[in-house]
Amino acid sequence: MNKQKRIELLSRLRAANPEPTTELEYSSPFELLIAVLLSAQATDVGVNKATRHLFPVARTPQAMLDLGVDGVKHYIKTIGLFNTKAENVIKTCRILVEQHGGEVPENREALEALPGVGRKTANVVLNTAFRWPTIAVDTHIFRVSNRTKLAAGKNVDQVEQKLLKVVPAEFKLDVHHWLILHGRYTCVARKPKCGSCIIEDLCEFKEKTD
Repeated sequence: MNKQKRIELLSRLRAANPEPTTELEYSSPFELLIAVLLSAQATDVGVNKATRHLFPVARTPQAMLDLGVDGVKHYIKTIGLFNTKAENVIKTCRILVEQHGGEVPENREALEALPGVGRKTANVVLNTAFRWPTIAVDTHIFRVSNRTKLAAGKNVDQVEQKLLKVVPAEFKLDVHHWLILHGRYTCVARKPKCGSCIIEDLCEFKEKTD
């Protein structure tokens, strides 16, 4: 895909959704970190149902620690892999309290050192909580980037690096949200809704549907 088409594609996504954000519900960087940690192999809807009950009783790392592993499990047992996630939440909160003064660090290395937090989660927190121009690549973004040929790559790391290289600076802050929402609701996995897609004429996917 050439530069002119990329700019038009991103401009249309921006026009349709000028101020995109995550569908995870949160009110602080800490709540966002926990929500993203819980969202691995789970839906945002499922995570929100759990955190609506969890966050009112544990809005800080110390409050979460006070709940303990079993207390956290009680609130997140409807989410997949809840046993492992509860352990990681408590380990993460202990590190936040002991090493970061109970605050979420605005630092990639420090974030990636937290249990259950990988590059993708760190990117989401840096982008959404701290407004860094990072691009977290999940299954939706990987699919949309490859289908459209916006940024083709064989794995998520390749796609991330390609997006960082080819997406103009004016779009970098929000492109993660535009692509994830496009993949979640229009460019879906099994049968993309090409007929109602606002970038269909720019997309280079060969097997389009009506």
